Amino acid sequence: MLKNQRLIFIIAGFVTFVFFFFFSFLVGKDIFTQFDFDTTVRLQDNIPRRFDEFFSLFSLVGNFEVMLITLLLLLMLLRNIWGVWAIFLFFIFHFVELFGKITLEHLPPPHFMLRTDLPFEFPQFYIRQEFSYPSGHSGRTMLISTMLLMLVITSRKIHWGAKAALVAGILLFDFIMLLSRVYLGEHWTSDVIGGAMLGTSFGLLSAAILVKGGKKYATR
Repeated sequence: MLKNQRLIFIIAGFVTFVFFFFFSFLVGKDIFTQFDFDTTVRLQDNIPRRFDEFFSLFSLVGNFEVMLITLLLLLMLLRNIWGVWAIFLFFIFHFVELFGKITLEHLPPPHFMLRTDLPFEFPQFYIRQEFSYPSGHSGRTMLISTMLLMLVITSRKIHWGAKAALVAGILLFDFIMLLSRVYLGEHWTSDVIGGAMLGTSFGLLSAAILVKGGKKYATR
């Protein structure tokens, strides 16, 4: 059963990566230019400006440093020696992300769309990356979230009610993070979709390494 789960995760991870590759090809052909612009305009027209600071602060969680610390803490809790490979995949993800940015040269939204509003100085937000595809924040978020989702869903020690609550919480976190990247004008929707695909693929591969069996949760 465990081997089957791992095989499913590995296959799903590679299939998702193929979809990412194909989607990247379409992005490179500027297929989504109008869609990206229209989506950002609609979001910014319909979400009140009072949420600027909330989304800006929330986005900090998706930074490289925060996500790396989160991953390390997760691996410490799991006490899985194979976690070192998950860390390796985390860095490989960033290599692919940077390669995509350099290769596609997909420009980010214009500066007049930028709504990042932090109550303190944070240099990262004053130096924007020249190219925006795929979104690193989205990728990191989905990488960690996919790992967590697969570990929670396949766990035999967690009660179904707790599973449902954890899954709902993770998905809500993902939704807010991905939405914030587009609403704040940091990324186009296609950047976020591409980053999410890339992160999901690496998250599935990481889950294949970390998932392990256990005794079924006993209900009383």
